[in-house]
Amino acid sequence: MSSHRYAAESSAAIRSEISGRPAPPDRYYGEPRRFDPSFRGPVRRRSCTDVLCCLIFIIVILAYVALGIVAWLHGDPRKVLHPTNSYGQFCGQKGTSNAKKPILFYFNILKCANPAILINLQCPTTQMCVSKCPDRFATYTEMQLQHKLSRSYWEYYRQFCKPGFNNPHKPLSEVLRDEDCPSMIIPSRPFLQRCLPDFITLNGTLTVANKTRFKDALDTARSVTELQDAANGITELVDTKELGMKIVEDYAKSWAWILIGLLISLAVSLVFILLLRFTAGLLLWFTIIAVILLLAYGMWYCSMELSQVRQRPGSDVAIVDIGLQTDLQVYLHLRQTWIIFLVSLGVTEASILLMLIFLRSRVSVAITLLREASKAMGYIMSTLFYPVVTFLLLAVCISYWAVTAVFLASSGEAVYKVMSPEASCPYANSTCSPENFNRSDVSKAPSCAGSQCMFYFYGGETSYHRYLFFLQLFNLLVFLWLVNFTLALEQCALAGAFASYYWAKRKPQDIPPCPLFSSFSRALRYHTGSLAFGALILSVVQLARIILEYLEQKLRGANNMVSRFILCCLKCCFWCLERFIRYMNRNAYIMVAIYGKNFCTSARDAFYLLMRNVVRVAVLDRVTDFLLFLGKLLIAGGVGIVAFFFFTRKIPIIQEEVPTLNYYWVPLLTVVVGSYLIAHGFFSVYAMCVDTLFLCFLLDIEMNNGSMARPYHMTSSLKKTLRRPPRKRKI
Repeated sequence: MSSHRYAAESSAAIRSEISGRPAPPDRYYGEPRRFDPSFRGPVRRRSCTDVLCCLIFIIVILAYVALGIVAWLHGDPRKVLHPTNSYGQFCGQKGTSNAKKPILFYFNILKCANPAILINLQCPTTQMCVSKCPDRFATYTEMQLQHKLSRSYWEYYRQFCKPGFNNPHKPLSEVLRDEDCPSMIIPSRPFLQRCLPDFITLNGTLTVANKTRFKDALDTARSVTELQDAANGITELVDTKELGMKIVEDYAKSWAWILIGLLISLAVSLVFILLLRFTAGLLLWFTIIAVILLLAYGMWYCSMELSQVRQRPGSDVAIVDIGLQTDLQVYLHLRQTWIIFLVSLGVTEASILLMLIFLRSRVSVAITLLREASKAMGYIMSTLFYPVVTFLLLAVCISYWAVTAVFLASSGEAVYKVMSPEASCPYANSTCSPENFNRSDVSKAPSCAGSQCMFYFYGGETSYHRYLFFLQLFNLLVFLWLVNFTLALEQCALAGAFASYYWAKRKPQDIPPCPLFSSFSRALRYHTGSLAFGALILSVVQLARIILEYLEQKLRGANNMVSRFILCCLKCCFWCLERFIRYMNRNAYIMVAIYGKNFCTSARDAFYLLMRNVVRVAVLDRVTDFLLFLGKLLIAGGVGIVAFFFFTRKIPIIQEEVPTLNYYWVPLLTVVVGSYLIAHGFFSVYAMCVDTLFLCFLLDIEMNNGSMARPYHMTSSLKKTLRRPPRKRKI
């Protein structure tokens, strides 16, 4: 009798442990789960849940496949890959007259306002496909004069005229009226398959072919500044292209070393996971100390660099004053950069130290959970390789979405619109036909002088073309749904496998064979609807966030502070909502894997269970996530530091093996980000194991009391840490 009384008191002590305060009243968050003598872990006899949502999910997938087929039939990726001339023909398309003409040439680039107009093919001037860009200054009048001496001048000039035009004696006024030839050509080079002015900076002066001034066909003096204004931002685009080419060059030189760095991070992650199996406490404390020392070293390094930079002239310039620079070395010569680094590392270091000081008693409990997770993963090693399956499924989803989006964007027939240089033209932006445009009223209207019937975009007037925008939204929503369903399937399958480990009385003898495959089969066979239901809720919230981001981009130039404030509040609310739904879905999938109930019931049970242990969840669960984050930070930071010393030639032994790079930060960032993602892939399984064991532990202390009739299923090590002898009451 006394043993049962002690067991009951011990159970109460366990339930009150960690929280430090009594649990909320049961009437608010349901009754604690009662003892079930037939419960042996994940329920095997279960039925299909959320069948209606499963059917809707299957129908949506079939509709998604049908959408892809329709988009494939109507779309043409060549419209995205190749530029289009004024007649809707592709430049560089094989099997056509433009097969050897892959570049788009603009008759009068001065009519183009900015690069966005050039790329969108909406510049109000004739556009032709050419084999190469002009490499000299010339006007139509000069060509006519030179043609009298040699026919070669006309042969060179005519390749930039309309196909079939061969009348160099035609008056200039008629040529400009009929847009047969450009009034002038300027030295250009291809960029994004379009001939753009070849700007060159000489001694701080912007030139084209070493000239700052030139004359057009009407003998009017022009300056290079006008070309720059007409193609505003061209130099920035060229710099971006050069930056991209240098980055590709750096990748070509350093890809082998990047691969070695990623393989090292993979090996370190595997060794880290295996060591956790035997030395969890020692390794995690080593991780904490190592991260603190790494941050301290970073602070010392920043302070040393700051002291050296202060002595250099010009280091007090603000980052805002120099703007965006492609060469990141510029920022490293500024005092403000190192101050930002130093403050950021200091705040991170202080945050970690404060968490360790105030939560030091919870760290040991979290380490016990992590040690238990290591044992579970040691018995079910196949769970370490499940992220590969998720990666392949996500790759299929992303590829299908991207291909469908491209085909949808390239659907439709060529649409032509009136492009007029005069804002007063009443026919501007109206549809037209290039065949009879010269005989229409538009060309005869005085207010529309110089108007052209230009190719605008690919579209149409059918229902399919009118609803292309909504089809793109449908494509995006289903893509998000499939991605979240894939992640939900991984979480549910892993939760079922780890729950089988926890509820086994004798470990590992009572663990069922192939627990991961069995859990995956149960999730896919019985709970596709439940997983799809939770994924759909999350996808709708994510779509709303994407729409809000789109609206923010549209309203960025507006001065309406009220609308921007409301939009900012909505973004914040939806971000919080997404985080909450992610957390609840994760715990709901664990309950689905254990009890096999529908999504709403599982979400409610998980929410009530967590709220009955709200303080324990808020403290202990977050501490484990914090320790896992430190592990990922240690692996990525350690490999990143080694990569930094390697690519900056600070390792004397292998200094000669380092390739000569334009930007050492290109392979360095690739290695750091790749290492973090690799570590995250392994630790995501670890985090799911910890969450499952923690939820099973909460169920265990509610259903059992530690007596012979109702023994705990937790291991002795977990019981030793979480179970505390009851305090004696003072009389």
